[in-house]
Amino acid sequence: MSSTVTPLHPDHDAPRPDYDIVAPESVPEPDRAPGRPIVLIAAVFAVVTPLIQNVAGLGLSQGEFAARGDATLRVEGYAFAIWGLIYAGLVAYAVRQAFPGKDASRLRSRLAWPSIAASFGIGLWIIVAAMGLQIASVIVIFASLLALLLPLLANARHIRGGGPASHDRWLVVWPLTALAGWLTVAAPLNLISAATALGAIPAGAASTGWALLAAAGAALVALFGAWRLRTLAFPLPVAWGLIGAFVAEQSRNPVLGFSALAFALGVSIAAFVIVFGLKRPRPDGEG
Repeated sequence: MSSTVTPLHPDHDAPRPDYDIVAPESVPEPDRAPGRPIVLIAAVFAVVTPLIQNVAGLGLSQGEFAARGDATLRVEGYAFAIWGLIYAGLVAYAVRQAFPGKDASRLRSRLAWPSIAASFGIGLWIIVAAMGLQIASVIVIFASLLALLLPLLANARHIRGGGPASHDRWLVVWPLTALAGWLTVAAPLNLISAATALGAIPAGAASTGWALLAAAGAALVALFGAWRLRTLAFPLPVAWGLIGAFVAEQSRNPVLGFSALAFALGVSIAAFVIVFGLKRPRPDGEG
């Protein structure tokens, strides 16, 4: 009589399913996203700081700070109303990040600390601007931009691969890319303003050249970001800022003003073509 005995230990040479190969965004990891509560704290700091500064009248207002160096490049004041939308998106993102439920994604985990750095950075900028610290304002705004934009670009594959109606698209990608887009145009503006206030940019034709270089640089970064990220939330704030420059400069410096308008139209049209005209690459075929 024979019998079949089931081995207590599986054959180590037998092929086993590879459980590690999964779609990057399908892995719930509620315990692998450190800093989630800090995301909410940073967002509150970013939103509340300008409110306190304006209500209490502490130091220079943002308009007064900008006016110290707007002889070279100026943006119409209404353009800065975009901060209302950015703050609302940032709070929605932070609440989502702080209370992720059971569907936390790797994308949210990877962008948690970059968003914290950027949120604290834009709040800190309000403080240094109120104190009239030109050089510090440039360092803070560029550090905030790079802290957020570089991780966004590094995770472009996962951003492109997300569904257009997914929670991550609405509550992570759009708020953070919109903030990064506005910082993309605000940072060079801040640089030109600070250089003008400190006397590093002399009046005359040279000043127009520097302003055009700043506007063109912002436009190029906007187009690169649109191509990498495939979302309008990044390039459109840049175009909005350039339109604000056109409105402010069209009569004072027509060359600069209408160049800014051309950059804004170019960014807007090219971004729509890139986002809606290019076929989205398959996640498994991207480099």
